[in-house]
Amino acid sequence: MSKSYDFVAIGDITTDAFIRLKDASVHCDINQENCTLSVSFGDKVPYEFVEVVRAVGNSPNAAVTASRLGLSSALVANLGNDQNGEECLDSLKNDGVSLDFMTTHEDKDTNYHYVLWYEDERTILVKHQQFEYKLPNIGKPKWIYLSSMGESSLDYHDEISGYLEKNPEVKLAFQPGTFQMKMGTERLSRIYNRTEIFFCNVDEAKRILGIENHTSIKDLLMAINKLGPKIVVITDGPKGAHAFDGENYWSVPVYPDPKAPYERTGAGDAFSSTVTTALVLGEPLENALLWGPINSMSVVQQIGAQKGLLSRKQTEEYLKNAPETYKPMLIE
Repeated sequence: MSKSYDFVAIGDITTDAFIRLKDASVHCDINQENCTLSVSFGDKVPYEFVEVVRAVGNSPNAAVTASRLGLSSALVANLGNDQNGEECLDSLKNDGVSLDFMTTHEDKDTNYHYVLWYEDERTILVKHQQFEYKLPNIGKPKWIYLSSMGESSLDYHDEISGYLEKNPEVKLAFQPGTFQMKMGTERLSRIYNRTEIFFCNVDEAKRILGIENHTSIKDLLMAINKLGPKIVVITDGPKGAHAFDGENYWSVPVYPDPKAPYERTGAGDAFSSTVTTALVLGEPLENALLWGPINSMSVVQQIGAQKGLLSRKQTEEYLKNAPETYKPMLIE
């Protein structure tokens, strides 16, 4: 392995089949939380259409983001030896993501998820294949972006931790997925301690910290910072995003949507990976935080997590034309 990459993403890859539902309903509690999606049971339920999107997942989405914004980007992931896997590889290649670290398993199927899409939200039916995870020789990239993997990846995280400890010059962005949150902060303490920048949303922050309520966003930011990450970024839906770099607390608004969101899958991935990419490109944190919402805004106007991802030129054009209110603010 001779080439040194700017950005290497590590995590599971899948295909998403978006099923656009027509006859469904959503039921929430009195606080408009804990919502459930309902369709007629034991019946034939009509749908509008299906759109299949290849090579997605938190880390593949991040690798594509980095590539479109101009970085040399690669993905470390596992596939099955099937047509689905071949089409995922073709999709990555078309987006300029290196396939050097992709592993194909002869006796496995490539992950395939079903997205039940109703109005502008989605419920995803997931199944993670039990791959044998092993870190290939990735050299010494500038940054690693670590995100969602299956339940069988616990020992793999130890291997990644060992690599990071032996290569202190390699920076880590960590956007934990569901199973990584279930592993707990103590079990993944080596990962948290090596994290340069950490991403999650408000609900995920409370889950990670094991608390139901919080008094302020600053409390959440500081609590996760104490777990090890140098920079903590927490998104809060329409309230924007908040960050703490160990000294200053920052807040950035969402970028104005040109129209109502069409489909929200990948908005968080677009934000997190775009902020990380801006840091790799040398932007200070307060500027990098302004890049993220732009890609999120663009992604939710399309189906799937990657179609709306922007180039650097497009991102800079949105920054140039941003309203005066679109700026980072220090939280007192």
